[in-house]
Amino acid sequence: MAEQIKATNITWHHHTISKEDRKKRNGHGGAVLWFTGLSASGKSSIAQALQEILFEHGCQAYVLDGDNIRHGLNKDLGFSPEDREENIRRIGEVAALFLDAGFIVSTAFISPYRADRNKARTLCGERFIEIFVDCPVDVCAVRDPKGLYQKAREGKIPEFTGISAPYESPANPELVLNTAELSVEDCVRKVVEYLQTRGIL
Repeated sequence: MAEQIKATNITWHHHTISKEDRKKRNGHGGAVLWFTGLSASGKSSIAQALQEILFEHGCQAYVLDGDNIRHGLNKDLGFSPEDREENIRRIGEVAALFLDAGFIVSTAFISPYRADRNKARTLCGERFIEIFVDCPVDVCAVRDPKGLYQKAREGKIPEFTGISAPYESPANPELVLNTAELSVEDCVRKVVEYLQTRGIL
C-alpha cells in the first residue's frame, strides 16, 4: 500500500521539552518494545506482565494490544495483506508518539511481515527493540484460548497467520523469547535485563 498524504497546509511542530528532559523527569528512557509472533505465542501476556513490573517501579509504561487497537483505531481494517500493512503502519506511528513522550511502550501484534516491522523500526529509530516471541505453531494451537487455529484449519477463518497466511520471522531481533520453554515470568525477566543493559532502565 503506497503511502499517500492527503492533508495539505500542515506543518510539523517541534516540542520545547526535550527527550533528555523527559528522561530526567521519568527516571528512565523511552523505548518501543515490539513483540512479534504467532497468535497465542504469548505476546500480550508478556507485554501486560512487563507493564505491571515497570509500573510498580515508577516507569511510564503502556501496552498497545492488537485486539484492543482493532476495536477502535483500526476497526475499519480487515486481514488482507494490504490491511495488515496499514494496521502496522498506524501502530508504528502511534508507538513513535509514545516514544517521543518518553514512555516505554510495548506493542503486542502478530505483525507478520518483515518489511512492515522494518518501517516501524525506521519511524522509531534506535529505541525500537524487536522481540521475537518464538513458539511453534502446533504449541500455539494447543494453548489457543480463542480456538482460532481450529477454526482456521476448518476454513472458517481465511488468511490466518501460520495456517493460511505467512509469518516472516525476524531476521535480527534484539531479543528472542522461546515461550515453548520459558514462563511468562522468565520472559519478563529477560526483557528487564535487556533494558538495563541498554541503559533504558
